[in-house]
Amino acid sequence: MNEYAWPTGPEVPAAALVRESWEATLVALLVATRITGEVIGRQPFGVFIRIDDVPNAIALAEITAMPPGMELPALGALVSGEVLCHAAHNHQVKVRLDEWRTNDQ
Repeated sequence: MNEYAWPTGPEVPAAALVRESWEATLVALLVATRITGEVIGRQPFGVFIRIDDVPNAIALAEITAMPPGMELPALGALVSGEVLCHAAHNHQVKVRLDEWRTNDQ
C-alpha cells in the first residue's frame, strides 16, 4: 500500500458540497477554533481531515506547520488542533495539529 492517499470514500464530502457550504464553514470555524477529526487523506505536503460536527468542511494540516522530526499522522488517525486560516480558492480550512505544537507556539 502506498503511504500517501487522496481523500476518498463515502465519508468524504463531495467537492460541490464543500463549495456550497463554504460560507457556513467560515462561520462555524473561525480562526483559533478548536477542531477534532479523522485523517482522510495523506500527501507529502500534509494531511486532509474530515472535521467532526462540520460535515461539509475539509481541513488541511500542512507540513509547514509541522516541527522538524515529526511525522504525518496515519490515515484514519483521530487528531485535534486549531484553525490557522482559510484558503478560499480551494475551500480548505488550514489547521495546526496539537501534536505539532512546540513550547514556543
